Order: sequence, then structure tokens, then C-alpha cells
Amino acid sequence: MQLSKKQTGVFKGMALAMLISIIVISLTIFLDPFHYSTINQLSQKLTVLGLSLILPTLFLLVSIGRLAKFRFFSPEDIDGSGLTSATSEATVLQSLLQNTLEQIVITYGVYTAWCLLMPASWLSVVPLCSVLFAIGRIFFFRGYSQGAPARAFGFALTFYSTVLMFLVLVIYQLMIVIS
Repeated sequence: MQLSKKQTGVFKGMALAMLISIIVISLTIFLDPFHYSTINQLSQKLTVLGLSLILPTLFLLVSIGRLAKFRFFSPEDIDGSGLTSATSEATVLQSLLQNTLEQIVITYGVYTAWCLLMPASWLSVVPLCSVLFAIGRIFFFRGYSQGAPARAFGFALTFYSTVLMFLVLVIYQLMIVIS
């Protein structure tokens, strides 16, 4: 089966995002760039978590704000999508918001579990993945209207960095249970 041009573009974006996510997470685990290995209190771990949630939350706020601003200035959309047939621009902004909300729910859970359950020396992964989340959202927002290949990298960087954290977390916890 031969992939279409769009499928090939999506695959390339996904593969690059996966590679970047693997490299960032692996190097961060091994190098502890923020020197969090000295953290020994729950309050310090929660501080790392809180700081790491700022960027993802910012992108959710931006998504909500963009749609709200657009609706305010659009006579066709001011009543909201539940009461009107949304214009194409409102539909795009709603899709960006919906996807960001879906990503952030996963992110909040994984970042929280990581900060509570993983070794302190691995905590640097969380703020760096928060940066990957932000970079991914920027690429996703910018590429969305140009189609799947243009948004694939942004989506995948947001998603794969969190999914890889989740997989490492689960494997690490299973190894603890087994040993």
C-alpha cells in the first residue's frame, strides 16, 4: 500500500516529533539539567509541577480567548455554536480549542503522576516537556488551516512528549512492583 502525499507529510511530521521527544526525554533523564536530584520534599516536587503547568495552561487560555474574541466581533457567531451554525473560522478556532483541551487533560494527569512518582533526578523532564507542549501548540496552531501535513508535527510534539512520559512512568512503576 502506497501512502498518499498527505499521509507521507503527516508521517514525516509525526516521526520528527517522536524523535525529538525521545531525545529530549532520554537526555533529560540522564543529565538532570535543572539539578532536581537534590529535591527531597513533596512541596518542591509540587513547585516543579506548578511551574510546568503554566505553559500548557497559557495555550488553553489563548485558545479560549481567540474563540471568544472572534465570536464577539462576528455577528454570525456571537450567540455561540450551540445556537447558530458556526462560520468556518469559528469552527477552526473551536477545533483548536477542543484539541488543546484534550491534550491538556492528558498533560495534567501525566505531569502530576510524574512529579509524584518518579525519581527527583528525573523531574527535569516535566518542564522540558512543557516547553515541547508549547512549541507543539505553536506549530499546530500555525499549520492547522493548511491541512494535516502542516499541523502533524505540532500535534505530535504535543502528544508524543506526553505519551512517552506516560510510557516511561508506567514501565518504571511496573519495574518497581516486579522487583
